[in-house]
Amino acid sequence: MRNVVVVGGGIVGLAVAWELTKRGLDVTVLEKESRWAAHQTGHNSNVVHAGLYYKPGSFKARMSVAGNRSIVDFARQYGVPVEVCGKLVVATDEREIPALNTLAERAEANGVPAKRISPAEAREYEPEVACVAALRVESTGIIDFPAVCHALVRLLDEAGVDLRLDSPALAIRAGANGGVEVATGSDVVVADALVNCAGLHSDRVARMAGITPSAKIVPFRGEYYELKPDRRHLVKGLIYPVPDPTLPFLGVHLTRMLDGSVHAGPNAVLALRREGYRWGDFSAKDVAEVAAFPGVWRLAKKYAFPTGLDEVRRSFSKKRFAASLARLVPAVTEADIVRHGSGVRAQAMRRDGSLVDDFLIETARDQVHVLNAPSPAATSALEIARHIADQVSEA
Repeated sequence: MRNVVVVGGGIVGLAVAWELTKRGLDVTVLEKESRWAAHQTGHNSNVVHAGLYYKPGSFKARMSVAGNRSIVDFARQYGVPVEVCGKLVVATDEREIPALNTLAERAEANGVPAKRISPAEAREYEPEVACVAALRVESTGIIDFPAVCHALVRLLDEAGVDLRLDSPALAIRAGANGGVEVATGSDVVVADALVNCAGLHSDRVARMAGITPSAKIVPFRGEYYELKPDRRHLVKGLIYPVPDPTLPFLGVHLTRMLDGSVHAGPNAVLALRREGYRWGDFSAKDVAEVAAFPGVWRLAKKYAFPTGLDEVRRSFSKKRFAASLARLVPAVTEADIVRHGSGVRAQAMRRDGSLVDDFLIETARDQVHVLNAPSPAATSALEIARHIADQVSEA
């Protein structure tokens, strides 16, 4: 039996481990933290994306549309909370209508159930929404992604998979007769193949394994607020703005969660540490690494003013954050929202300053490296896992 070591215990790593196990491989999962789903998976919006934003034919388009079905089916089979509630994407200005039309065309091309609706029809779903046009997307849902991970861990444990917490990959080298050896500090894991699902540290793990990745991870923090309990009635489901097509982020939106709370956000600011969930989270090493990367300066030249500056201002100003939400739901005021944590997006960037738009998976002998898997990776996790398992089987 071939054995595979998976580095990373988020939803993608655990899904890969489960798919490999189902195919009869012997799997070891290494997670550096003391719990599963500690970073991107445990700090996201818990939205099951439909797949309308992504370029037709891309990994993201194909895997999110298929993943929308497979992750919901998995959740229902294994008792994970999930609700397919649909969402509204709203144009709040006539100038946004061309971009809304483009989204409708992409939805059709990707096989996403979506339709253009009028402002009056939009208010049937969301009585407090303000818009000049809207897109209703039926297959968007909400889920508990950490609970998906717990279900996967339970299945893996029952299958006898070697699951190791507090086990960072500290060094990786090729085995004398092929395969890989991974040093964790307590021992050395010997395997026929390596799958790198290390998220925020995926490029570092790739370099540790001896390959030069085509992109570098640059961390962006997304900060959230939530509506106070007595104002949750303002939002019935999910309300998204029309995104700026030149940026990888969807813009500040409103999301009703499974427990009835309503989250608002996220914004997008450069994090000062790979796992920098607050402005006070600072790593001199991480900042120096980002500052030495020419891609960051090229991106800053393009977006620092006014886009980047506006995001930083919104990070420090509750009033500005509330004003962004009021574009979607005018009744929301500064007094209606309170802080509610943040997440960090592992955004892959190339040396020319371009942001990697699609999932990025690179291979070497006996190795598969997932180098860009931000949203909708959680939605697409089971599909990404099938793709990676195929590559491991072919290696």
